[in-house]
Amino acid sequence: MISNFKITKFFFLIDDFCIRINQVIDKNAIKTNSSIVRRRKPRLTQSEIITIMVVFHYSGYRCFKHFYIEYVCKDLTKDFPDLVSYNRFVELKKRCSVPMILFLQMQCLGQCTGISFLDSTTIKVCHYKREKQNKVFKHTAKKAKGTMGWFFGFKLHLVINEKGDIVDFLITKGNVDDRQPLKDKTFHNRVFGKIFADRGYIGKELFEQLFVDGIHLLTKIRKNMKNTLMHIYDKIMLRKRAVIESVKDILKNVCQIEHTRHRSFDNFILNLVAGLIAYSLYPNKPNINIDNLQRIG
Repeated sequence: MISNFKITKFFFLIDDFCIRINQVIDKNAIKTNSSIVRRRKPRLTQSEIITIMVVFHYSGYRCFKHFYIEYVCKDLTKDFPDLVSYNRFVELKKRCSVPMILFLQMQCLGQCTGISFLDSTTIKVCHYKREKQNKVFKHTAKKAKGTMGWFFGFKLHLVINEKGDIVDFLITKGNVDDRQPLKDKTFHNRVFGKIFADRGYIGKELFEQLFVDGIHLLTKIRKNMKNTLMHIYDKIMLRKRAVIESVKDILKNVCQIEHTRHRSFDNFILNLVAGLIAYSLYPNKPNINIDNLQRIG
């Protein structure tokens, strides 16, 4: 179980960010002619709510309801003295969606170093044979076939650096081609240099478009393609592409960004964002020591 020291550390980082964001919002908010401004102080602050949601991904619990009732309400009463009921907490956490996303975008994402790894992973919301019975994601999730077979849900596209930090991410429907997000410059505007991916990203037009934007896309070739000359350093880095598989494994099995118990689309997004925040605060990320590789190159 996570220590109180880590919980305090997470709360300090999140609370400091929320204070600065609220100051900016209050300064730039549109003022009305009404003289009555309601400033009711909530029992749980935004910082406390976000901290509890992030701590859940370190707790080992698979169900947030059990985590909140059995652990937070019993063992964390000293850290959070003004706890509310579980049903009220579910209502309050939806108000924290904007601060959570801003905290992830502005504080948690890593910087591109010129070496990036790209891949996508499936986010299943239910078994694909029960897609017609699912009402929560009826008009959002899609059925598609991946490397592990058919699934019903979404895709999480990730770009990481050699340190294991997430540089950028994008959520799409399950039937979207892996190459499609790269055609939108807003997805890779934080990336430069070389980006290593699998064979699913092979495409002449995509390669040329990214090359114009200052990105060199490197992939392995298929069996029916002619072999091309490649620097030994790039060949070694392609073999190290498995680091992003380790990142996906932590996101799914430790941070628990994938489960089939969602009751609304908002909760799905909040759980995913909280999982990405939890990973960014993870102490030992998968990484590659490129100093030795640069000597070889």
